[in-house]
Amino acid sequence: MTSVSPPCEDTLLPHAYTPTEREALWRTLRERRDMRHFLPDPLPAGLLERLVEAAHLAPSVGYMQPWRFIRITDPAQRQNIRRLVEAERLATAQVLPSRTDDFLKVKVEGLGECAEVLAVVLMPERERHLFGRRTLPDMDLASVGCAIQNMWLAARAEGIGLGWVSFFDPKDLAQLLALPPGARPVALLCIGQVNEFYARPLLESTGWGQRLRLDEVLFENYWPAGVGGTPPAY
Repeated sequence: MTSVSPPCEDTLLPHAYTPTEREALWRTLRERRDMRHFLPDPLPAGLLERLVEAAHLAPSVGYMQPWRFIRITDPAQRQNIRRLVEAERLATAQVLPSRTDDFLKVKVEGLGECAEVLAVVLMPERERHLFGRRTLPDMDLASVGCAIQNMWLAARAEGIGLGWVSFFDPKDLAQLLALPPGARPVALLCIGQVNEFYARPLLESTGWGQRLRLDEVLFENYWPAGVGGTPPAY
């Protein structure tokens, strides 16, 4: 994938950041990785709160701010979560008959070694928020996705790895976290220091997909005839 370079100083728009600042942003976007390998070292003091603050700066539909974060500090609770993740990993392997062995070789979580684990939860009573959601109720989930992306980019800029784990049964995790009725777990985030960041996305380097070209995702006026979705690698 070709890199995007900022324009020269004399072509910047009035409210643009400097070329150096813009390149730092583009570098963060290019080098963000979904990490699975972590060092056991703790995060520097205050950094976790800084990352949560970055997430909390995200946009949200109707300004509802539907994200909630549960920090997992109890080793026993972390092990309970790992068991849920492992059960779903094995269940997923069974529905990928053509690549079961390949899938089982892929590391899908770093819960055992990362410094911090956050469960990301959609808050309860979301049905009361109709601003921007009357016909698109899933905009609350989209808002949480923005918050996670904010945290991801901030973590990369700070030199911290973050991995998004989605291998769990939401009902089982909700029970484990004692969530109130209506709340919904949507992500487990592994956060910690790393020995190095992957040069390429892990699933790309292990043969599970390639970055699509821009002309494969950007259309004009209408959806092109005969164009479908991204084909799976299994």
